[in-house]
Amino acid sequence: MYQLRDYQKQAVENTLAYFRKTRDPAVIVLPTGAGKSLVIAELARVARGRVLVLAHVKELVEQNHKKYESYGLEAGIYSAGLNKKEAHQKVIFGSIQSVANARESFFEDFTLVVIDECHRVGLEQETQYAQVIKKLSQKNENLCVLGLTATPYRMGVGWIFNYSAEGEERSKEARFFKNCIYELPLQYMIKNKYLTPPVRVDIPVTCYDFSELTEGGRSFTMKEVEAVLKKQRRLTPLIVKNIVDITEKYHRKGVMIFSSTVKHAQEILEDLPEGEAKIILGETEEAERDRIVREFKEKKIKYLVNVSVLTTGFDAPHVDVIAILRPTDSLSLYQQIIGRGLRLDPGKKDCFILDYTGVTHDIYSPQIADKKPTPESVMVQIPCPKCGFENNFWGKVDDEGNILEHYGRTCRGGVRDPDTMNYKPCGYRFRFKICPKCSAENDVTARHCIQCKEVLVDADTKLKQARLSKNAYVLKPDMIELGERRDKNGNSFLEVKYYDHDAKYLSEIHYLNNDTALKKFNINFLRSHMKRPEFNLPLETIEDVLKYQWLFRMPSFVIARKQGKFWRITEKIFAEEL
Repeated sequence: MYQLRDYQKQAVENTLAYFRKTRDPAVIVLPTGAGKSLVIAELARVARGRVLVLAHVKELVEQNHKKYESYGLEAGIYSAGLNKKEAHQKVIFGSIQSVANARESFFEDFTLVVIDECHRVGLEQETQYAQVIKKLSQKNENLCVLGLTATPYRMGVGWIFNYSAEGEERSKEARFFKNCIYELPLQYMIKNKYLTPPVRVDIPVTCYDFSELTEGGRSFTMKEVEAVLKKQRRLTPLIVKNIVDITEKYHRKGVMIFSSTVKHAQEILEDLPEGEAKIILGETEEAERDRIVREFKEKKIKYLVNVSVLTTGFDAPHVDVIAILRPTDSLSLYQQIIGRGLRLDPGKKDCFILDYTGVTHDIYSPQIADKKPTPESVMVQIPCPKCGFENNFWGKVDDEGNILEHYGRTCRGGVRDPDTMNYKPCGYRFRFKICPKCSAENDVTARHCIQCKEVLVDADTKLKQARLSKNAYVLKPDMIELGERRDKNGNSFLEVKYYDHDAKYLSEIHYLNNDTALKKFNINFLRSHMKRPEFNLPLETIEDVLKYQWLFRMPSFVIARKQGKFWRITEKIFAEEL
């Protein structure tokens, strides 16, 4: 019989508690090697009805089934690719393609469906996953749908669920999975020696330069990748030699090389030691693929080159070098590639990560939500002054790591009702724009007011309109200057000047001599200029403002309108709005 680890027990307990309150689909996030099959086994043991475990490839179906039965448990397989269509056991492991085409009688009596690699599931109604869930739900309206994944995000979509287990709002967009009910960090698995630590090795040789594909954060095609590789073809033998040198110097046992294209893979294979390397492509015959994989697992060959395969459903614990020669803008794929080398194996201390693409991702702290506002931005933790939640926002730090500024807009924290499992966001806005019609606070990127539905002009449109207008002037500030001045009546006021690279400037003035003036200054200047908007500064005089001016930030653009002979600043646009 099996023995659950503490985190596996917690995942099961969270699942049971959740589905007692609601039937909204939920996600459990477990890193590669965390023993998801044990979680499935325990859920199946306590389930009142039948359990269906779905996967998208036959290798994963077979792997999950094999591990499940290794605990002395019985389960069936429903997969045409494995030549089995068993339908009567309490637990069935099935491939989504086969199950989607199963007879109606197959769908009887299931109370729980578990979807492995569930980041592939979206809201689209025409997918096989949607069809299967619909058929199961028609047979049982109280069906529980649980997703399992190590990578809970999709390229072009972001997070696959709305709310994290810690109460953080991950996505405001509609998602098939509403809640993540348990999430185990990769660091925990490595710290507790459940996984092998990945070690990035500094590459002394030249890497490929894929910068022309990745600039601007756009997606790229394999055809574009092939064109870049063709121009840099001379680098491939140098890179392969470096892989071999590192492998031999440090006595590595198993090397997986992820190439960009078929042609690229063949070029790599030519430069690897003869008799020690094999290649697997998408079109490799199934029997041939199985033979090569078996030889690799038995250590008859040391190097295994592949193209767009072997990222999931592949388990070779002795792999201790991962060489990445293909760029990817998919964090999910990148983590799956790294995961091939993290399983434990006798004598294995670590796994070398050799990345020759220059397009790396942080496998420990993936950044999914917002794009970087500036190249020097880093992730910073900002507590919400309303609910205390520690938000992860883009920001700037000094050389000692002190937070200088952040670009956070809305608190991502919230509270989950323990009875209904419904989530109520905190809603505190660090930065916002005020509706000109009803004065409601809106997100800085909102197109319509959340209260009165008034159309709110976005920053790009403001800039385009201003640049086309003869009576508007757009300045891109390079410097901001604050100083105390006096009017002709001797009254002090604050003058703020915005200079561009050519020393041209626009200015604005603020009086701070009464409560009304202070309130206007707070709304028109402080609210948007504070680097840390959650701070409540005791500013009552111009002297106070000048004392704390190091806490003020500069806008990305300043827009002024012609009023008689002068330019009057009417809008300021900041980094997070663009």
